[in-house]
Amino acid sequence: DLSGSIATPDVKLNLGGEFIKESTATTFLRQRGYGWLLEVEDDDPEDNKPLLEELDIDLKDIYYKIRCVLMPMPSLGFNRQVVRDNPDFWGPLAVVLFFSMISLYGQFKVVSWIITIWIFGSLTIFLLARVLGGEVAYGQVLGVIGYSLLPLIVIAPVLLVVGSFDVVSTLIKLFGVFWAAYSAASLLVGEEFKTKKPLLIYPIFLLYIYFLSLYTGV
Repeated sequence: DLSGSIATPDVKLNLGGEFIKESTATTFLRQRGYGWLLEVEDDDPEDNKPLLEELDIDLKDIYYKIRCVLMPMPSLGFNRQVVRDNPDFWGPLAVVLFFSMISLYGQFKVVSWIITIWIFGSLTIFLLARVLGGEVAYGQVLGVIGYSLLPLIVIAPVLLVVGSFDVVSTLIKLFGVFWAAYSAASLLVGEEFKTKKPLLIYPIFLLYIYFLSLYTGV
């Protein structure tokens, strides 16, 4: 009778002066050219970015732009041109969606209407501005029109309180529309329009009247 045992080869790797013992399976794969199966890729720092950074969302920038829109008076010292010159998409989209949510009143279709009016209304303002000689991009118009819905959101809870008083309610609606239109127009209607300013301010004013009508159901 023949009996005995075969000892596994004691293979060690020299990594920086330290010896690490390999298993038999690892040695088998390396000897047959399959060592690449054992390689481990290092984590790429680019893949570990925070979600907000991946989506290019700057909450501080959005908050500053909201303040610029809600307080459009030049005397307050805000650099309001950042709303136009540094446009973003997520901030205006959040404002438009929030305005859509408070406009629901059981009518879910109004959300799609508001988003549609935001996109195509901004496109109309953009085309008109370009025809009049303004140097403005569609993304800039989209951002300004979206952010400038904030005054209508502010007056929404007030209208719920004074809704039964027709005169007061009408005055608040007019105030909200003028507030929104002034905030948007002061950013979009620059000096390049000169005597053509009313041609751009008027459609902006009408656009916010339509937004308000979607909210109030008028």
